[in-house]
Amino acid sequence: MELRLYDTASREKRPFVPLDPGNVRMYVCGPTVYDFAHIGNARPVIVFDLLFRLLRHVYGADHVTYVRNITDVDDKINARAARDFPGLPLNEAIRKVTEVTANQFHSDTAALGSLPPTFEPRATDFVLPRLDGKADMVTLILQLIARGHAYEAGGEVLFDTQSMPDYGALSGRKLDEQLAGARVAVDAHKKNPADFVLWKQSSADEPGWDSPWGRGRPGWHIECSAMSAAYLGDVFDIHGGGLDLIFPHHENEIAQSRCAHGTSVMANYWLHNGFLEVEGAKMSKSLGNFVTIRDLLADWPGEVLRLNMLKMHYRSPADWTVKGLEESAKTLDDWYRVAADAPGEQPAPAIVAALLDDINTPLMIAELHALRGRAASGSESDRAAFAGSLRYFGFLSDTAAQWEARKQQARGVDAAKVESLIDERTAARARKDFKESDRLRDELVAMGVVLKDGKGADGKPVTTWEIAR
Repeated sequence: MELRLYDTASREKRPFVPLDPGNVRMYVCGPTVYDFAHIGNARPVIVFDLLFRLLRHVYGADHVTYVRNITDVDDKINARAARDFPGLPLNEAIRKVTEVTANQFHSDTAALGSLPPTFEPRATDFVLPRLDGKADMVTLILQLIARGHAYEAGGEVLFDTQSMPDYGALSGRKLDEQLAGARVAVDAHKKNPADFVLWKQSSADEPGWDSPWGRGRPGWHIECSAMSAAYLGDVFDIHGGGLDLIFPHHENEIAQSRCAHGTSVMANYWLHNGFLEVEGAKMSKSLGNFVTIRDLLADWPGEVLRLNMLKMHYRSPADWTVKGLEESAKTLDDWYRVAADAPGEQPAPAIVAALLDDINTPLMIAELHALRGRAASGSESDRAAFAGSLRYFGFLSDTAAQWEARKQQARGVDAAKVESLIDERTAARARKDFKESDRLRDELVAMGVVLKDGKGADGKPVTTWEIAR
């Protein structure tokens, strides 16, 4: 079965044919590191990690290159640096902000079960010409000017959208239909309202680099054009990101890259994940439903967040709910019970087949449930296939005991204290001190612990426990 992907540019699902099967290349827009990543940011991280794993399975781990950038120059970063470190020079304050927030992002995404990308370039390393000859922003801008696609005006360098006849093809926005002020800045010095900034001047208290156009800093879009070309070449296989990036970011990336390199495309496939809501409403700080990955990891293991995200097809709108998290946690509890101690590192064919159909994760999960049913019947080969499928695609990273401990830690439960109280309760029951036994049970319930009394293989009383959800 062949891999088929929905391409935003052609607006159809089509077979994936890499430029070079020996080096399949994918670029995904990464975070702007000025604050904790929110749960909406987690969706592309998880979705494209799954695609990365699938490509590695199909083409071989050594034959896939995945690049996800870090934007560490941005006006939001400048503002955060000035706010948090008012006594430091701005460049030093910016470094502190970006180092801390990038580390936070890495920690959060690792907890979600995501593999690190092959390369993770930082924008600030690709502003000026490099000793290694890799693509950089200043050189790309010079190429655009030389080819007649950019111009200087009002202290800026701008891309001339009228120089590209099919500008707007990705988003379906024709240039003559675009309204001034619709997500683009309108300035008198622009030839066309849709023209966008490639380079802008920096004041004395803003970060800047010396360039042919004076001390300044790059526009947002040129960063990804430079970093993708640096590691993947002028044309590559897959470009991914959130639906909100189609316009203007990805549209402008395409314009810059194609016009600078003289190519007909930037990437052969454009993949976009859908929007995410929280409890049925658009996520917003003003609504009080703005949730960071770090907030959620305080209450749930990362694999719960991963499964909860993958229950929804990546192109569909997603509603993030506590009920959904509770269901995902119960599912993972069951999967760990069935497969945590089973061998297996490779996915079952049915799981791969589901993902080959445009990363169809709802079908993947349905197949996992079917495989779980067979695995629970006692077939060791089915258990290995089930465990291997889970591990390959980012689950079952713990033993059963580690999984239980991780859940306890996420809920702030002291596992050692729980075990001690259970031992005391077992002793009280053995001596028929039921008043003390009930008191200890009530103390455990108050801690959020659910007790399950039963008998072991030897017929003696055994008490197990789990965290209440």
